[in-house]
Amino acid sequence: MMYRKQRNYGCRIHDRYEWDGMRVVIMENEKVRVGILPDKGAEIFEFLYKPMDLDVMWLSPNGVQNPHRYPGTYADPSTNFVDYYTGGWQEVFPNGGPPSRMKGAYFGQHGEVSQAPWDYAILCDEPERIEVAFTVHTRKYPFRLRKVLRLNKNSGKLFIREEAENLSQAELPAMWGHHIVFGPPFLEPDCIIRLPGQPVIIPHDEPTSRTGRRVGGTAVSHWPYADGPNHEKIDFSRIPPPGTKSEMLYIGNLQEGAYTLTNPRIGAQVTVTWDHKTFPYLWYWQEYGDNMDYPWYGRTYNIGLEPFSSMPTNGLQTAADRGTTLLFRAQETKRFELTFEVGESKE
Repeated sequence: MMYRKQRNYGCRIHDRYEWDGMRVVIMENEKVRVGILPDKGAEIFEFLYKPMDLDVMWLSPNGVQNPHRYPGTYADPSTNFVDYYTGGWQEVFPNGGPPSRMKGAYFGQHGEVSQAPWDYAILCDEPERIEVAFTVHTRKYPFRLRKVLRLNKNSGKLFIREEAENLSQAELPAMWGHHIVFGPPFLEPDCIIRLPGQPVIIPHDEPTSRTGRRVGGTAVSHWPYADGPNHEKIDFSRIPPPGTKSEMLYIGNLQEGAYTLTNPRIGAQVTVTWDHKTFPYLWYWQEYGDNMDYPWYGRTYNIGLEPFSSMPTNGLQTAADRGTTLLFRAQETKRFELTFEVGESKE
């Protein structure tokens, strides 16, 4: 890597930087810059659309932090994720949601790989195309995950192809997902979510905030509407103003793995596509500044639109009980593909 030829045009990779003591890999081209932290789950902390100087990822109030620089003060299996949560985009495996136990192993919030260091290798470094592979081995579960990120010249689309391999002789259930979260300045009131087909809204079993929730119950409804507490129709495709109550929904019955999130005021749009046979759910997490408890304290305005294999966000054991987990046979490898594109909307 020391003698890899540098370039200041076309597609290019920068991997000699550090952020708070953590390795950083920057993948960029004429349209976008993607910032990745191999030492912290290979999380994507930045996805900047250059023509508008617009980072579409949410940046949490705590920002990008190195977990090793901040000692924990209480042994809580949820805080390893939450206290060091950047916002942005994390890989989640094999546990989605709060701490859970499976096969005698205890998993913290959102599993193992989102906090683990990943290896990386540059596969292609040409002006027309760049590819970087990221790999991690889990400790509590016997798995290897590998994902390859690719950018092409003059394109705002990131391609991801990945695989999860069961290295054991045991049959193992798992939750697998992409914790993609959007925030200001891209996200604002009247942004629009569009989903193809005729998906349904499945509310989480209980409120995520002590102040209540947006829906009035747990009845399944057709996207984009659900009943509010007073039986009013709420359009969940429209982003509401700050101060709106928190909510957690699951979008099911997907005919396609795809969504767009559009900001019509500034003319920017994100399009995400994925293999919905492997990830048949879209988690729709909503925090608009109404939750005054830990860890948000009214400081957040963000949504997560998260392709996932399983539901609900109650941990691996609950998902297994409901029959939504991926089941890996001995030595089995499952593969998955996703694209994430930022550009200008036609509205």
